[in-house]
Amino acid sequence: MMTIGPGFRQLRFVASAACLAMMMTAAGVGAVEVPLVDGTHWIKSSEDVKKAYLVGLANMVQVEAAYNADNPPAVENGFSPRVARGMKNQTLGSVLEALDQWYAAHPDRLLRPVVETIWFEMVVPALPKTK
Repeated sequence: MMTIGPGFRQLRFVASAACLAMMMTAAGVGAVEVPLVDGTHWIKSSEDVKKAYLVGLANMVQVEAAYNADNPPAVENGFSPRVARGMKNQTLGSVLEALDQWYAAHPDRLLRPVVETIWFEMVVPALPKTK
């Protein structure tokens, strides 16, 4: 799973601010619609907002893994366990840098969701190949 260094505590405020900013941005969106963060959002965001997004994603994976801990065989190939395995050697900084580089190299793909880019460009290639 992504490791988060000592700067994590400093990100609490940033994460709260980023969530508030996203909520305000989504205020005009219907109650069931949640805006999907894509490359256009990513390239326009500050480094702190990018880190807050990645910390939120990492927290989601950790919460799901903890929730499903009592039933590992059933969820072994689920989303969160695969993300945890595929991102095992990544850090917050390495993921941020990889996303920055990917979107810079693919300006024609800015509408691709960030979570999709993480999945197909970082998680899947790092997973053991199945036969």
